[in-house]
Formats: sequence, structure tokens, C-alpha cells
Amino acid sequence: MNSLLIPKELRAIAEKIEARVRISDADALDLYRSNDLNALGVMASAVRERKNGNYATYIHNRYINYSNICVLSCQFCAFAARKRDAHAFEYAIEEIVHTVAEALRLGVTEVHMVGGLHPTLKKDWYLRLVRSLRALDPDLHIKAFTAIEIRHLARRIFRMPIRDTLELLRETGLGSITGGGAEIFDAAVRDEICRGKETAEEWLDVHRTWHGMGGRSTCTMLYGHIETLEHRVDHLRQLRALQDETGGFTGFVPFAFEPQTTVLSHIKAASAFEQLRNLAVSRIYLDNVDHLTAYWVSMGLPLAQVALSYGVDDLHGTILEEKIFHMAGATTPQQQTAAALEHAIREAGREPAQRDSHYRRIKSTGVTPVNGAEAVAAELACA
Repeated sequence: MNSLLIPKELRAIAEKIEARVRISDADALDLYRSNDLNALGVMASAVRERKNGNYATYIHNRYINYSNICVLSCQFCAFAARKRDAHAFEYAIEEIVHTVAEALRLGVTEVHMVGGLHPTLKKDWYLRLVRSLRALDPDLHIKAFTAIEIRHLARRIFRMPIRDTLELLRETGLGSITGGGAEIFDAAVRDEICRGKETAEEWLDVHRTWHGMGGRSTCTMLYGHIETLEHRVDHLRQLRALQDETGGFTGFVPFAFEPQTTVLSHIKAASAFEQLRNLAVSRIYLDNVDHLTAYWVSMGLPLAQVALSYGVDDLHGTILEEKIFHMAGATTPQQQTAAALEHAIREAGREPAQRDSHYRRIKSTGVTPVNGAEAVAAELACA
């Protein structure tokens, strides 16, 4: 780490990073309050380099939102609907299986599947859905259901304890659960943006249970709405504590709030500066989570590419379709090709590699990356 790029007020934190000493909550607040984005990038990159070298990964996946019909009415959400609403949808199992079968022909290794808390779908429907997807290809990784969906299935649909519900889903073909629904853990914030949703303790307990069964999951944070910097640090602290306990989180995926079409539309969207700062602080603070993903669906691929210099080592996936953020007003593309993701990674001076659902590299391109300046020079030379 180049200490000349670190201002005096942050050097004590930089020294902790170099010594591999865990930073405190107060340190994290100091980082969040710093406007020296270059220094944050240098420190976050040092952590990323130590954990993942020069690789940056992506996954070839397919998103499926099986239904947006939901018993909740979270204030921040433009995705959920009542059955009578014009934008409500519900796919038949046969439609979902056909869609995933088509994606398999394109080479996807994962289907990522979440939906609303549907009030009337039956236990057999969910089991038949997972079983049917598993039958398509035994190597297809089925990553499905948020913690709140698991609680909904356990309490209202399966009428079984959470662990038993997870065991049954795993026996049927579930590979991992998703990290969605964490939002911000603070109870007062949750009461304002997602009243009626599970508590932080309940979200954490579902993941704790899954990890205790040997399962893996991602963790998330929805930021840039009504939360304070202290709320963000508290959220990260609780994730870090559970990771200390279980070691079950594979990666952290923060999302910037999309305010355009919700009752919180008066909130100003997080700036590019704030998104990069949040990623850098997250990388430095979550010293026990190996991977940090820039969710290009939310931030756009150009900014996600820049984020590779702020602690990020993963650009998520090809997606093929995404509804939740786009129904909230996101104007980013709904899919990316593997070639586009690899090109973005190379331009940032990193080595691209396809990964599996647990962030393990399964294919490297074998192409030596060049840094941004060299890439521009090469393009000019060929023009």
C-alpha cells in the first residue's frame, strides 16, 4: 500500500490494514465520513489483493422471479403486488422449467430464483418446482429464496420448523439460499421501509441455521434511503459477527436503493461517489468475507467496472433477466454477455474468470490483462 496516498487522519486505519488487524466500528465511521475516495480505494484494493489477487470474477446465471404476488407491502418495494393489481404476475412451473432449459443451452451454471410471499401457492408447488429444475441438469446450481421467503414457507406453507423446511428443500435440489431481504438491520429503519418484514434477528437466524447445516449463502445491504452511516456500520457489524460464528457467507453484495417508483421517491439516489465509498468501506470492514460483488444491475456496468479499483473482485453475473430493480425504475440493461463482463474486467487491468455459485473460479480466460491506460493506448494504435 502506498502510504503517500493516505491522508494523515486515515493512516492509523491503513496501518491496521497492513498489519491485518481488524478495524473498529469507529474506524468504519471515519472511513464513511472521508471524502478521499482515492485513499479509500487504495486501502480497499490492498484487502482485495490479499484475498483474491488480480482476479475478478463473474457467474453465468439466469434470474427467475417466479411471482411478485406478496402478502407484504414494503414501502421501498415497487416489485410486490396483490393478485388484483395490473402488474401482478405468476409463472407456471412449466414456463419456468422451459425458460431455464433455454438458459442451460446458453451455458448457465446457476438459476437464481426469488419471489414475493405468495399467499396461496402450496407446499407441493414449491417442491415440484425445485425438483423439476433439478431434473433438467444435476450440475445446475439452484440458488433460491430469501430468508423471509424461507420463513414464509416454514410458517405458512410447509408448517414445519425452519431447519426442517431447509432440509426438505435441500433434499429436493436447493443448492444455496440468497442474501436478499436484509435491507438495513436497524429496527426503526425497518419499521419505516419494510414494516411487517422479518426482524434482523430472524434474517440472521435463517442464515445461521442454513450455515449450521453446511450450507452457504451471500449477504446483502440495501443502502441510500433513510439510514444513517451508523446504521450501515451496525449492519456490517452484525454480518461480520455471524460470519465469525459460522463462516457461511461466500460474498457480500450491497445494493443502492432505487427510489424512482416507490413511496420513497422523494429520496435522492445514491451518487456514484457514495456507491464507490460504500463498497470500499465494506471491503475493509468485512475482513472475514472473502468476496465483494458490484451489482451492475443496480449501478450499471461502467460504474461496476470502476468499482474494481475500490475493493470489488466480482461483477455478479450475466443475469439474462431481472425484474425487482427494473420495476423500481432501474434503467440499466437486464442482461450482460460473458464477453462484455470479461472486457470490462480486462479494461480495469484485472484477469477475468468465470466462477461457480460459491465464488470458486472454474474458468480463467488465460488472457493477460492490461491496465486502463495501456488499453486506451492499444485502441488508439489500432484506430
